[in-house]
Amino acid sequence: MSLALVFGLAACTAGAPQVAPTSPVVQLGAPGEENHTLSPEDSLNLESPKHTEADEQFMLDMMQHHDQAITMTGFVDDRTDDRDIRLLAERMKVSQTDELALITKWLQDRVVPLNDARAGGGHDGHDSDGHSMPGMLTETQLAELEAADGAEFERLFLEYMIMHHEGAVQMVTELYAAGGGHESETDQFARHVESDQAVEIAKMRQLLAAR
Repeated sequence: MSLALVFGLAACTAGAPQVAPTSPVVQLGAPGEENHTLSPEDSLNLESPKHTEADEQFMLDMMQHHDQAITMTGFVDDRTDDRDIRLLAERMKVSQTDELALITKWLQDRVVPLNDARAGGGHDGHDSDGHSMPGMLTETQLAELEAADGAEFERLFLEYMIMHHEGAVQMVTELYAAGGGHESETDQFARHVESDQAVEIAKMRQLLAAR
């Protein structure tokens, strides 16, 4: 199932009439506190988790992170004939372009200002507000990749994209550590990023080992 379809189902579910569950619901307590058992009627009064500032920052940062990855994949066709790398880069370009559309919609739906998220560059490893983003290439590294060709480009592309993907996975970890990721759509997106990029990291490590 595509991430767009999952988001669509979540939106439909959010607007559907609430039906009381047929059995009690256990509400987890905060760390060090006891759990509470709610009646079916009480469970209907529970509000769905709302998005937080941590969610907003994650989405804004991930927008710049994806933008840079798309820039990197844009170098591939003119610099290597390696079929595996070209196919992988095309997959990344398509998936991250789709995810950027979802991120933009998420931000617009919650009236979150973009604050130059797309125009801030971010190639120094920070966003436009100076917030650190793991895995981002510096301007020097990006220029080095753009100037490379053939076998040198293939090695740099794999090394830098592995680093870039690992940074995205770290951003997901930091999101939950900061108390974010509880809102349904944010959680679904973050878990998708984590699993999808982990698969691509494994593939790139295989290709790099074969160099």
